[in-house]
Amino acid sequence: MDDALRRLKIARSGMTIAIDGPAGSGKSTISKALARRLGIGYLDTGAMYRALTWFALDRGIDLDDEAAVRAAADAMPLEMHADPDAPVYRVDGIDVTRAIREPRIALAIPKVSTNLSVRRWMAVEQRRRMMEARERGSGMIAEGRDITTVVCPDADVRVLLLADEEERLRRRTIELHGRATPELMEAVREQITKRDEADSTVSQFLTPAEGVEVVDSTGLGIDGVTQAVLALVDQDLEARAGR
Repeated sequence: MDDALRRLKIARSGMTIAIDGPAGSGKSTISKALARRLGIGYLDTGAMYRALTWFALDRGIDLDDEAAVRAAADAMPLEMHADPDAPVYRVDGIDVTRAIREPRIALAIPKVSTNLSVRRWMAVEQRRRMMEARERGSGMIAEGRDITTVVCPDADVRVLLLADEEERLRRRTIELHGRATPELMEAVREQITKRDEADSTVSQFLTPAEGVEVVDSTGLGIDGVTQAVLALVDQDLEARAGR
């Protein structure tokens, strides 16, 4: 099935795609590629946690004060543009697209991402954005840690994207620094390890739930992984046509 036909079919009833995986598994890159080809929105749920972390730090909120951080989520005026080619994030009118990728945010975010009340707030907000996009006749692809199980367990396509540890480390280092020298990779290793360990206490994102397809991206290029997920999209579209 070519992209034009996929877009036509999706326009009839919308589509939601949920992709989970550990840090550096390629979730963001693949999700953007899929959103671009399918003509649907892209939701970076990790950016939402990053934005809240930035917002709380900017206002001097103690991240160990879970109630205060949860209250900050309610107060945060977050704007997100779902264009996969130019995602933009603004908080209270301030462009924080680059700021939320700073190392200080990466090191602080585990305290926010493991806040259970914040996670519940995020799940509701993320699902709302996905369903609204679907109802508009296009749809949205969301990636994170628990999208397939908590945020949108009824997504049309659900994928757990994996990769081996060194591959994930290399990818994240390139994403953050534009290159992957041994020194930079070691500096990023702590960020990945700390984030995965923290998130594993509140989400079993390395174990696929029933109905979730596993795609191992180790050794595969972007095109290879994209094609693997597109095959699942085609299966869903064909199944709908047969109902």
